[in-house]
Amino acid sequence: MQNGFSEELDRLIRARYTLLYVVTWEEDRAMRILMRVAEGQRKPLYEWSITNGLRCVHGAGSQGSSSRTREALQMLNEVLQKDGPAIYVLKDFHTYLEAPEMIRQVRDLGGALGPTKKTVVFLSPVLKLPRELEKDITILDLPLPSYDELNQLLEESIGPPSSARKFQVRLKPQERDALVKAAQGLTLKEAENAFAQAIVRDSVLDAQDIPAVVSEKRQVIRKSGLLEYYEVGADLADVGGMDILKDWLRKRVRAFSDEARKYGLPQPRGILLMGVQGCGKSLVAKTIARQWQLPLLRMDMSMIFQGYIGSSEQNMRNATKTAESLAPVVLWIDEIEKAFSGVEGSGSSDAGTTARVVGTFLTWVQEKTAPVFVVATANEVRELPPELLRKGRLDEIFFVDLPRSRERAEIFAIHLRKVRREPMKYDLHELIKASSGFSGAEIEQAIIAGLHESFFDNRELETRDILKAIHDTVPLSRTMRERIEELRAWARDRARPVTSNSQSSSEKGADE
Repeated sequence: MQNGFSEELDRLIRARYTLLYVVTWEEDRAMRILMRVAEGQRKPLYEWSITNGLRCVHGAGSQGSSSRTREALQMLNEVLQKDGPAIYVLKDFHTYLEAPEMIRQVRDLGGALGPTKKTVVFLSPVLKLPRELEKDITILDLPLPSYDELNQLLEESIGPPSSARKFQVRLKPQERDALVKAAQGLTLKEAENAFAQAIVRDSVLDAQDIPAVVSEKRQVIRKSGLLEYYEVGADLADVGGMDILKDWLRKRVRAFSDEARKYGLPQPRGILLMGVQGCGKSLVAKTIARQWQLPLLRMDMSMIFQGYIGSSEQNMRNATKTAESLAPVVLWIDEIEKAFSGVEGSGSSDAGTTARVVGTFLTWVQEKTAPVFVVATANEVRELPPELLRKGRLDEIFFVDLPRSRERAEIFAIHLRKVRREPMKYDLHELIKASSGFSGAEIEQAIIAGLHESFFDNRELETRDILKAIHDTVPLSRTMRERIEELRAWARDRARPVTSNSQSSSEKGADE
């Protein structure tokens, strides 16, 4: 990936692109690449920062071009007046691009530098570009280190075997491969710190250190503020019913493997789980990661839509880029309709921000090549953009309805075991019959309410305690009957049910 970036950068500079903007946190790594490009083109390389001013860092020869110019506007004038082709790297210059006089000067500079074979490269960890400069500046993202770069870094961190080495290396080839893969998604500095921490922990580098490297990824996610790393305790056995969805997921356990690629299978894109509230959509999203043994990331949409104009789109790009850097992962977006509602009126309400963010997300879902499996949940389908529902964006749209009697039996058993009670000691037939129209969440709360009753009376939980809680509850299926019926009618020919239709006559009676 670094070679591709270097080649593109070299090509743009040779083609006399005068203003480039490189987005990266890895300033030192970017400077090394720029130095190689400058050397290949036999051009001097200068860098400017507010602390060191403008100075030559490579190959200026007799041009004597170092200066202590710290004032940004004066520095740009100096760049324009210098003789000969050169590459100028301006560090953290985005903070100056808000001033009207600076915007004007940069635009003038871009037009004047073409014949001089000079290139200005803005180097910054954040993309902050005024609209006036969008057509003048070309943006490049420095990709995170590749597997080969991280492998080389690990080799350098370990060093050659010698008596002077103060730690032991006990890595089999497959364990070394796993350690390097665990570091993918980190910058070189972060990976170097993770390897060093693993070494100094017990002076032994072995398979036990892989989780320590993975924990460094959690730090990356926490610092981004856009994604959340979820520790998943539940698995598919904790989900009642949904036999069709469970079968669909089981058949894709190996879908991200090299074996699947060789077989000709494309990588799964994702699914949309839509349906009645409280019926387990979010729980399923969490358990997929456990079933497939992948990390689970949750995208916080409230953090995407914030800041100045243009930042929401950049936040979405940063979030998806972070997810891709940590792939293979499961990316969970809960209640996606709340974030993507109002797309059609976005132009008048928020200057088109929502529409652009949705467009950025949908394009990424369609075009992504990294193994990121998207699990989106929604309660209200009418607020979803039609583009998301189009075939090809996601692999499947599943409809999660209220649990039927057989599923409610499983849900009662699951939640009774969670509170350390044996399901066979309770009259499940009566509980199933009484809970017709209840969601999984409502069944769980009925058991908890029953526990409060029995705990208050200083006795063991009984069936009558749960039945009383059920009778005292007005289920969502009753208070929102019309909306649920509309949802069912929409999903009948547009979504796939998570549960098979096979049900005995006695079970059907329990649901009436």
